[in-house]
Amino acid sequence: MSSLKWFTCIAVALVLSAALGIASPARAQGIALGGVGPVNRSMAGASTAAPIDAAGALHWNPASISGLESSEMLIGMELLLPTEELSSTFGPLSGSTGGEPGVTPIPTMALVHKSQDSPWTYGLGMYGVAGFGVNYPASTTNPILTPQPSAGSGGVGGLGRLFSQAEVLQIAPTVSYALSKKLSIGFAPTLTMAKLAVDPMFLTSPDDANGDAFPSYPSGRGNRYHFGGGAQMGIYYITDSCWHFGSSIKSPQWFEEFHFFTEDENGAPRQAEIDFDYPMIVSLGTAYAGFEKWLMACDVRYLDYENTDGFGPSGFDDTGTVQGLGWSSIFSVHTGIQYKATECLHLRAGYQFNENPIHSDDAMFNVASPLIIQHVLSLGASYQLTCNMFVSLAYVQGFENEVTGPIQSALGPVPGTSVSSEISADALSVGFALRY
Repeated sequence: MSSLKWFTCIAVALVLSAALGIASPARAQGIALGGVGPVNRSMAGASTAAPIDAAGALHWNPASISGLESSEMLIGMELLLPTEELSSTFGPLSGSTGGEPGVTPIPTMALVHKSQDSPWTYGLGMYGVAGFGVNYPASTTNPILTPQPSAGSGGVGGLGRLFSQAEVLQIAPTVSYALSKKLSIGFAPTLTMAKLAVDPMFLTSPDDANGDAFPSYPSGRGNRYHFGGGAQMGIYYITDSCWHFGSSIKSPQWFEEFHFFTEDENGAPRQAEIDFDYPMIVSLGTAYAGFEKWLMACDVRYLDYENTDGFGPSGFDDTGTVQGLGWSSIFSVHTGIQYKATECLHLRAGYQFNENPIHSDDAMFNVASPLIIQHVLSLGASYQLTCNMFVSLAYVQGFENEVTGPIQSALGPVPGTSVSSEISADALSVGFALRY
């Protein structure tokens, strides 16, 4: 009982630190993180029909928590390190700049309680589910990062130094009901918190407060966490032939309007408002456990970016505001395999492929959100420390990808120009689980 109290204290501390502002940028499936916690990450997020840990089951299929072997409490932390480079060409000028986004911690907490005498299973998940971030210095040689246009520059310029950070944290109280030994259904309302910073804020209109006839975009750092909500539901079915099937749907997370306190070119107070939501995600999964010591899982997901506020059609409006990021809706495939090497040691590997939501024509509109990684490989293991405590590790490699397109203006693509974002990522995830 003392170990349970100790574990609970650690979990509460981690949750509080997350609520106070730990960022959670993602580099796969567009803005959405491919998995949560070290076990789910090592399986490349394949868990809609393969509930092998509390975090993955809660996040991807609320019905599947009925399929867990026991009650479980899990805490975890992931350290994500992206590598970014931004290049551009404008006529005779050309340059390339490396970013310095740094390491980002991503927390995970999950709790599932099962009763042997009841068809009901209850759970609570709290984790970072999405985000992005870049951090580029200003440049005198890379056109896209030269200072914004002004009278002194002759009206020629780029965005200047470029910074962005989006953090999306979700809380999911979950319930699952076993209609029979083979079939379960589940439901979870979701409370989501998000914070967004973009500097310069090109998602709002530029201003010409100093009257030099060259408007510039304000800073977009002055905001708070904004709240949103939605729901998710799922179904989980076990056959007599060792096949498992699952499906789930996550509704969009509808956020309140994002408000920013900023200032115009003269330093006078100004406010900006933008609309951003989190997309609907539909998951279908299957798993096979017919080989001794082996489990194989595969999920297919659909992420509806195209119909989500903030991600829709790109381009400038009459005020110079970028209307949206221009993302397409995408499919992703997640495959994972687990091998029970010994009574205490489980080994895992996974691979994820997803379509790129960003077209070349929209490369410029996404220099602050270059979420274009398509191939992700993961490896991991869990080791049983005591009769009921496990430690898990996962390493995730997001392979380098690049998107290139023309610099855009209100009149369309600018001839003789290009902008290119290149990105890869590495992540290390660790977690402890207590089963009871």
